[in-house]
Amino acid sequence: MLKDLLYIGMGGALLARERVEEELQKLIEKGKISQNDAKELVESAKNRAKEEEERVKEELKESLKEAADELGLATKADIEELKKLIKGE
Repeated sequence: MLKDLLYIGMGGALLARERVEEELQKLIEKGKISQNDAKELVESAKNRAKEEEERVKEELKESLKEAADELGLATKADIEELKKLIKGE
């Protein structure tokens, strides 16, 4: 399910990107915006998207940690600690 949501989000982002590029091209053709300004807008949007992606990843990671805690699932650190105890370290 998470994978499906990720694909839906990526597909939506690609469609939005294409639409924005089309609209910017129309504005360039009409002389309402320069090629340079359009490039700056696209670059700015990419940077914001990257920042948002990192924020969402961190929120997702935190939510998964909370869910694992609530379910009482062992973490990687817990398993490593048990391995050390078994080996007698």
